Amino acid sequence: MKKIEELDKIALIVKSHKLLKKLLKENPKLEEIMRYARNETEALVGVRNWVLEYLQDKPNALKYYKEKSVGRKVFESLEWRDYAAIRILDYIDNAGREFEDLNLRGAIAVSNPIKLIWLGVTYGTGGAKPAFFEDMLNLFEQFSGKKERKLPSKEDVENWMERYPSGLDPRIIKLREENRDRIINVIISKIDTGEITDSKYKFEPKMSSEQKYLRVLEWWKEKVFHLRFAIRSANLLNEMLGYSLDPDTMDILYDAEKAGIPFFINPYYLSLLHVRVPYFAIGADLAIRDYIIYSKKLIDEFGQIVAWEKEDIVEPGKPNAAGWILPSHHNVHRRYPEVAILIPDTVGRACGGLCSSCQRMYDFQRGNLNFNLDKLEPTEKWDDKLKRLMDYFENDSQLRDILITGGDALMSGDLSLEKILNSVYEMAKRKHEKNIEKPEKEKIAEIVRVRLGSRLPVYLPQRITDSLAKILADFKTRAEEIGIKQFVIQTHIESPMEITPEARDGIKKMIEAGWIVTNQHVFSAAASRRGHNAKLRKVLSEIGVLPYYTFSVKGYMENNHNFSPNARSVQEEFEEKVFGKIPEEYYETIKNFPTDAELMVDKINDLKNKTGLPFLATDRNVLNLPGVGKSLTYRVIGITRYGRRILEFDHDNTRVHSPIIHKMGKVVIIESKSISEYLKQLEDMGEEISEYEDLYGYSIGETESRMTIYEYPEYEYKVTDKITNLELNEVA
Repeated sequence: MKKIEELDKIALIVKSHKLLKKLLKENPKLEEIMRYARNETEALVGVRNWVLEYLQDKPNALKYYKEKSVGRKVFESLEWRDYAAIRILDYIDNAGREFEDLNLRGAIAVSNPIKLIWLGVTYGTGGAKPAFFEDMLNLFEQFSGKKERKLPSKEDVENWMERYPSGLDPRIIKLREENRDRIINVIISKIDTGEITDSKYKFEPKMSSEQKYLRVLEWWKEKVFHLRFAIRSANLLNEMLGYSLDPDTMDILYDAEKAGIPFFINPYYLSLLHVRVPYFAIGADLAIRDYIIYSKKLIDEFGQIVAWEKEDIVEPGKPNAAGWILPSHHNVHRRYPEVAILIPDTVGRACGGLCSSCQRMYDFQRGNLNFNLDKLEPTEKWDDKLKRLMDYFENDSQLRDILITGGDALMSGDLSLEKILNSVYEMAKRKHEKNIEKPEKEKIAEIVRVRLGSRLPVYLPQRITDSLAKILADFKTRAEEIGIKQFVIQTHIESPMEITPEARDGIKKMIEAGWIVTNQHVFSAAASRRGHNAKLRKVLSEIGVLPYYTFSVKGYMENNHNFSPNARSVQEEFEEKVFGKIPEEYYETIKNFPTDAELMVDKINDLKNKTGLPFLATDRNVLNLPGVGKSLTYRVIGITRYGRRILEFDHDNTRVHSPIIHKMGKVVIIESKSISEYLKQLEDMGEEISEYEDLYGYSIGETESRMTIYEYPEYEYKVTDKITNLELNEVA
């Protein structure tokens, strides 16, 4: 506590003083309360009474604040001033509350914003930074009614979308061909000098330069080529990019090498980055560039990264954070009763490249994950383990959805993937047959959905071959006969610039195999620019892909560069995604989309034509909580001296959770950057900050309902209430 008292004595800097002066000038009532308050308690009581006086005439908002009336419908009825009133009262209710700040490696953060204002007025102290006062200034402008929300028009959003070309634009295709040829020439040079040797990819003696180029052009079509020639060093990365990286960036990448952060960028994906930047697409590749180029914050934190996914820390025989007893310490991850993630002991444990904000960076830090692909070839022990994992799934009472991922499910070779799918089929078949014999009250959930999680459709589309499509089609044909009804490729497309002719053609093969393709988009800072996600949804619609989730970036300070505040996610939902909202009268139509999935492009186009929508917003904006589940149901209950908001999340009440959430309660998250820092970052990207002016006001969220297409098919019987493989210990 002594440390907090010391912080309270720190004098305000000049900019903070000026912002405080403006805050008081614009809010005479606030100034009066602060000037006459003899201590922080009187300041808190004075502000509380002032705000409650406003809410007396707003019964719905008052009930929402007191949590006597909750949910999406009530949330959508709130007025702009109501948001501010509720936030001020939440600040007061949580005044003095201490929080462990894992962004600062466990340091204690204390929220007491009204006290900080009072200290600034009374003593000129408190140590609050300009970002804090900018947030306060916007808050009280919102509460006073001086700043009203200005919702953009559909035309505004469509204009924003036009800023971002897709990888299907003929001009972009031409630039990518130039990039490919530059990379190919570097590879030819390194093979010729012996700097790169490979038993498969080599030239015959006396081949001409043109012959070598044509040979590598053929190799370019093969998945294995891109994995074997993946860039694993900072210097080679710069050379492949035509030495276009600036010295400061190179220093950061050298530091990444020293810190032990692996590099693994395949040549195809690297060819998507601009070297010769066209005027019509300035900054268009930022979202994918930020996935390749590591940030200084990531390097500073590497070695100190704390696991975000608490339920992924597994000790065999002990329940994970969600209460599940799992059969292996790294092959099965689980949050929900209905879903289990299967991570095989094959090359599928790896990826086609390393994304800078990877949720598994904690495991790269520990050395559990790497890119030694040869060592990930399956062994006989994997066959034994796979059988044990299937036994676990077969006897689980609630499981109905298997997500095969990694790493990346499609990194597994055809034979490995086929073996896994066959095992899932046999397990589901046994489960179905045993269930027939069970009494009505003892019938368990059967497998109705199988998913493959993969980024390769855009990271390495050469993987999507005719033989893979046949494996997918054959599995679906057999699996439908035993009651599996939904077959999903769950991919991660970050930018419309990733959707190239190769990606489009690969996705087409998977759709024609009868699988639907859905997208999980990570709402990084570069991807959160106005219109970027809306344009992505539009291009996805055109190639037959349905948006599934828009995820806030998770993780702590290591992902600070890519982090976009949750307020921006809510703003995007209300101000951009809303123009793709599907009318309820078409819910039944979209629910039946998986039927004849091979006609997905036609079905999407037909629905867009009937509704006049520019894109289909079938996704939900959410955050993967560091406890259990996904949610965007939150309230901003605090703020640090540095202006970083403190959010309290409740669980998504639209889906089934582990019963442990009733013991766990709400989840508190301190964001890694302030709204002010985020806006400055956008400005550095060339954005007009005036287009985001209402961002500060989004301090409340409610999770959207799941679109009908993502609901599980109903059983013809009642599933038992018994939950197996669950042990509820006391929550720490």
